[in-house]
Amino acid sequence: MSDDKSSAFAKSYNPDVLSCLANLSSDEIFTPPEVVNAMLDMLPQDLFRSPDTRFLDPCSKSGVFLREIAKRLITGLSPVFPKLEERLQHIFKNQLFGIAITELTSLISRRSLYCSKDADSEYSVAHFDTPEGNVRFSDTRHTWQKGRCVFCGVSQKEGGIYQREEMELYAYEFIHTSDPQGIFNMKFDVVISNPPYQLNVGVEKENYAIPIYQKFVEQAKKLNPRYLTMIIPARWYAGGRGLDDFRDEMLHDDRLQVIHDYPDAGDVFPGVQIKAGVCYFLWERDRHGDCSVYTHLNGKVTGPVKRPLLEAGNETFIRYNQAISIIKKVCDPGGRSFSELVSPQTPFGIVTSYKGTESPRSDTDLKMYISGNDRKYRGKAFYAPLSRVTKGEEMIPWHKVYINMAGSGSDSFPHQILGKPFYGEPGSICNQSYLVIGPFRNKTECENAISYISTRFFRFMVLQKKNAQHAMRGVYQLVPMQDFTKSWTDEELYARYGINAEEIAFIESMIKPMEEAPDD
Repeated sequence: MSDDKSSAFAKSYNPDVLSCLANLSSDEIFTPPEVVNAMLDMLPQDLFRSPDTRFLDPCSKSGVFLREIAKRLITGLSPVFPKLEERLQHIFKNQLFGIAITELTSLISRRSLYCSKDADSEYSVAHFDTPEGNVRFSDTRHTWQKGRCVFCGVSQKEGGIYQREEMELYAYEFIHTSDPQGIFNMKFDVVISNPPYQLNVGVEKENYAIPIYQKFVEQAKKLNPRYLTMIIPARWYAGGRGLDDFRDEMLHDDRLQVIHDYPDAGDVFPGVQIKAGVCYFLWERDRHGDCSVYTHLNGKVTGPVKRPLLEAGNETFIRYNQAISIIKKVCDPGGRSFSELVSPQTPFGIVTSYKGTESPRSDTDLKMYISGNDRKYRGKAFYAPLSRVTKGEEMIPWHKVYINMAGSGSDSFPHQILGKPFYGEPGSICNQSYLVIGPFRNKTECENAISYISTRFFRFMVLQKKNAQHAMRGVYQLVPMQDFTKSWTDEELYARYGINAEEIAFIESMIKPMEEAPDD
């Protein structure tokens, strides 16, 4: 390689360009170079000193993973290949492989890695016979069965932009095959990536997004690499739509050796909001045991805390290292849970879109509470005919408490976690916007329950299960039941469970007092 080309190669490794790309906000988020290097630091560094280590990025976007790996290999292999040109040829042709997610990202990735969008160009720092080199893009098609793709679930009829010929199909090659190893027909030591996070699937004339990142993790495991590391949304901790099986498999897999957890995704992807934050992990094929968990919060890192992902007798992943001692003090395996009082979603069978009427039209009409998120409905009573109630009739005569189904707060801390609860008189109902808590014997007990919900202690316990915007009955599982013949304060609850000063400080750093935020 000429001195000019070597110089051009050295200059091409400028993280500023890819840092700019990393700040773009979309479902396919570009990864900042500093995050890539933090992920690479988790790997045994002798991998970068071996000429036999093979790396795969199965969903390359900017090429930053392969580029940063190349930089480490160029340094690590200097004793093996003293001549730079020979070293580069070996690294690029035998050790680095990528699968681009779109045609555009294939060009960007090659430009980042080879200094040319065409790997066979005279400007490429490696000599290939084809334009794609080892960064491939295949115009993969969906495989339809009963109107849906069997691999990703996109709707054949209502896929929106995914069906227009002039647009990308987003049929990602890596997950649209039952034989991922056949793509390159080789084994890999390391699979590393930041996969696409969600996909619009289209359902009954309405498009909505489903998570898709878990499919990349599952497919990567089929390759049986020595090491697997990816950065993905953290919602999988709690499961949910399309993630329950993935959550169960991950939390019971003792090969998951490291998790770096970021409750605020903005700490990783500046300017990008991802509900419940993100994490990156290290999975090791040949190593079993507890996981080293790091919590990155408010500019501080707690950990590593080496622990099982599921505490004994508890199918909950405790996200925050600082919360473990509190959970152990509060949770009694034989005790009752507050979740026993919380209704399922849509407690009366009335969907959110139904708003009722502003005045009753018959003597049997019921007062109905509807979404408080829309200001025009605040402070107003609405009514619905009894015939609208299709379930939960037994709750109509209760003294009860209503609380928003959707949680409160932002991605940063402290925040409120839950919307403000309010008293529900006998004879009232609600639409899907709220959950019902009860029954209680009278209004006073309801007010005492509201005092409990309003404590930071209560909402901190909810936070341990709440890894998404919605706050369904399950998020109340770790909240202990109390005596509602009396009201409650944080001070009483801290004393009751022996919460020490350090633990109190952590709780109050996470949870905003209820009165500081408006009704949701």
